[in-house]
Amino acid sequence: MGSPLMPWGREGLRQEGAVVVVVVEEEEDRWARLLPELLAEVLRRVEASGGERWPARKDVVSCACVCRRWRDAAATVVRPLPESGKITFLASLKQPGPKDFPIQCFIKRNKKNSMFYLYLGLTNNLMAAMDKGKFLMAAKRFRRGAHIEYIISLDADDISQGNKAYVGKLRSDFLGTNFKIYDSQPPYDGAKASSTRCIRRFGSRRISPQVSSGNFDVGQVSYKYNLFKSRGPRRMLCTMECPSVQETWENSLKVKSLRQTGSTVLRNNAPRWHEQLQCWCLNFHGRVTVASVKNFQLVATTDPSHPDSVDDAETVLLQFGKVGDEIFTMDYRQPLSAFQAFAICLSSFGTKLACE
Repeated sequence: MGSPLMPWGREGLRQEGAVVVVVVEEEEDRWARLLPELLAEVLRRVEASGGERWPARKDVVSCACVCRRWRDAAATVVRPLPESGKITFLASLKQPGPKDFPIQCFIKRNKKNSMFYLYLGLTNNLMAAMDKGKFLMAAKRFRRGAHIEYIISLDADDISQGNKAYVGKLRSDFLGTNFKIYDSQPPYDGAKASSTRCIRRFGSRRISPQVSSGNFDVGQVSYKYNLFKSRGPRRMLCTMECPSVQETWENSLKVKSLRQTGSTVLRNNAPRWHEQLQCWCLNFHGRVTVASVKNFQLVATTDPSHPDSVDDAETVLLQFGKVGDEIFTMDYRQPLSAFQAFAICLSSFGTKLACE
């Protein structure tokens, strides 16, 4: 008899020339043959016991790894990130954050090897969160001739566009004031890749099964020039592709598709000059503790090409700031995803002589 979590197998023989090869045909194990009602109840209980945070939620992921049938059932039980506010599966990294509250993360920088690591905060206590965290993504800074690229990956030990864990990249212009964000997956159904050099399929760590990966232009970040060197913080403008999810029913199964809804334009929240402190100030609500030119808050702004867009200067959609020598907080919410927020924050690193 096989082990409880290993598939039952059936052996056969196949001859290739003078070599006889043993063939193992995997069959569905007893776990995959559970009644649908029982399987759904098991997953509901595991999801309920998984709590709001990691590492307890690893039990939910373990259940989804049993087999394809368990994975499909888990996808129906676990609500997506915009609804639940929980990062559970890898797909959550490409989903928009919740609308009513931000997802609190932090970034660790290693100057020696030009690496950046994104973690999900496991506690609301800022100092405690910096000691522990759930690893989400990593990025490495490369120089490509006159340009700078940040390759973003799920694998912190092997970062390259040829790796199966490749998520996307950020690429700067010559001056380092304009950046383009490229996603490894199409941002909406029917999107065309900007480059065909890296088309492939994700393996076991793929973000979305059966989706070809390449380089899809999903946004850009621009820092305004400061030609007269006037005193003040950086000014930035972001244009992001943030498609919505449309649910349809096909053959009694709920199918989710991404549809293009236009661009989301973000601008930095202008700080105020504090006469007593003699510095520019923004209210980060305790999430930023060290003054830095890299600190910023992004809010939605009116897009002239889309009359339905709204200028909302009250809701901070992304904030990024320094809390230690090599540690920065990153809090994001809808319509941005963790990947998009991470890419925008990476653009803030490095000196920008034309903007400061």
